[in-house]
Amino acid sequence: MNFANLRQFTEALRQDGDLAVIDAPVDPNLELAEIHRRVIEEEGPALLFTNVKGSTFPVLTNMFGTARRVDLAFGPKPEQLMKTIVGAADRLLPPTLGAIWGERGMMLDLLKVGLKDVPSGSAPVLQQVRREAPLQGLPFLTSWQEDGGPFVTLPLVYTEHPLHPKKHNLGMYRMQIFDDRTTGMHWQIHKGGGFHYHEAEKLNQELPVSVFLGGPPALIAAAIAPVPEHLPELMIASLILGGKLPVTQDPLGRHRIPAEAEFAIHGTVPPHERRPEGPFGDHFGYYSLQHDFPVFNVKHMHHRKDAIYPATIVGKPRQEDYYLGEYLQRLLSPAFPMAMPGVKDLWAYAETGVHALAAAVVRESYSREALGTGFAIFGQGQLSLTKFLMLTDQPIDLSRFDTLLETVLERFQPETDLFVFDNTSHDTLDYTSGKLNHGSKGLLIGVGEPVRTLPYEYTEGPIAEINDIAVYCKGALVVSGASYAADPELASKLLERVAERGTEWPLIVLVDDASTVASAQTPFLWTVFTRFNPADDIYALSDARRHHLAYRLPIVIDARMKPGYPDELFPREDIVQLVDRRWKEYFPGA
Repeated sequence: MNFANLRQFTEALRQDGDLAVIDAPVDPNLELAEIHRRVIEEEGPALLFTNVKGSTFPVLTNMFGTARRVDLAFGPKPEQLMKTIVGAADRLLPPTLGAIWGERGMMLDLLKVGLKDVPSGSAPVLQQVRREAPLQGLPFLTSWQEDGGPFVTLPLVYTEHPLHPKKHNLGMYRMQIFDDRTTGMHWQIHKGGGFHYHEAEKLNQELPVSVFLGGPPALIAAAIAPVPEHLPELMIASLILGGKLPVTQDPLGRHRIPAEAEFAIHGTVPPHERRPEGPFGDHFGYYSLQHDFPVFNVKHMHHRKDAIYPATIVGKPRQEDYYLGEYLQRLLSPAFPMAMPGVKDLWAYAETGVHALAAAVVRESYSREALGTGFAIFGQGQLSLTKFLMLTDQPIDLSRFDTLLETVLERFQPETDLFVFDNTSHDTLDYTSGKLNHGSKGLLIGVGEPVRTLPYEYTEGPIAEINDIAVYCKGALVVSGASYAADPELASKLLERVAERGTEWPLIVLVDDASTVASAQTPFLWTVFTRFNPADDIYALSDARRHHLAYRLPIVIDARMKPGYPDELFPREDIVQLVDRRWKEYFPGA
């Protein structure tokens, strides 16, 4: 089923018994977020808060907090159509009348992709307008106690290239609320809206910006989809929607806006103006620090007369973005071989904050082809921010990281298949290098036939200064000892000791709590890949050969928390106790 707007989707969830309506008064400052986090941890229902303090608008959260709700929101047809489109590229070359006739169903579906204009009188989003203090009374949320303030958590930020208006971008960028008509605009280095703003600044012009809240669920998915820069997100939304996206002209602004949105906020971002933004708890599971970002000056806001405010909560995986990310990877994965011919499958791990780790099944039809494919992946749009990339030519399920790691560890040759590149770009939210937007990358390749048998049970005895040893998967050992602050050299000493004894384990990861980290995929991925920078934290004996570092086993990764890293996210204890006391008020029938 395709949902034209947020309320259709909400009603479907209600009829399906997958929506909890909370009529008790709830504070948008910390309390609502703590309720949401507990419900999503238990894979509970979507939440509609009807009595949010300080606002007349209800708040809808956890819309996409399970794989089941994501499937309900979008249905199977977009994935089927994407696979058909990619397959047709082969079937239509060379084009014949028979081949074209055979793809007539796909072509009819593609004719439905686009925008359709709706008269202003028929556009629900234009029912009400505010010009004075346009943001006043909206139920902006504060998720974590050290946040710099409330912010818009599901903004669909629309911009157009200042010289080429047909080139648009729809992205989701954090907007800290400064006052009733001013917000921050968290455009990171790899974001399309930031590219448009950069072009406007070069012209010394302000950039018109429209921000949509709600609308078809397809619009939210399109805004976060990792598509190439030149692909228009509104067309992606239409494809997911299964029909033309209804839009209407903003009578007070220059942009067309989705007719079925709940809110549409319009304003400008002036050139060369910055304001401190943050800190904020983010999807890496830590606080991103305060930095200067552009400023959004709001001119007016349109909204439905009975508007619902959509929101989400970010924090340690798994949150809503995990389930949406899984869906978008399934949707877009058939197209990866078209952009990168050597790639058969590609997966970025939401458990790591997405950009910290990616993996691919690649073609190895000649020696070192995988290496060239790795460079191609590092050069593709948002994938250029990938911190660590793992490649194999074996047909495996990449979402199972233990299977991937075992497959690669069985096959990689440390002297030729491990690369570390320093002085590269990092995700803005990744602070492991100690320098904003800068860091290093790692590439690990495991192709061909196995070259070693991996150990699966640790039998090598105690290791000096190591107090906990656990096995994550075959070949991957997780250990812990002193904290980094207490013993910064422990990783180096660990390498020396295990190398001297000729350990069978090709990979050893040093963490702060080995048993917890090794217990499952989510804690392993989140802990390890958000707490190490390849150039700083990979330890191995090596020789310099022909301007290349040839490593020797074992490889040790230091993934302990280090001085200067942002704080991990934990809820405030008094808020935890408040939600404990009030739980039966929120859910009286539970």
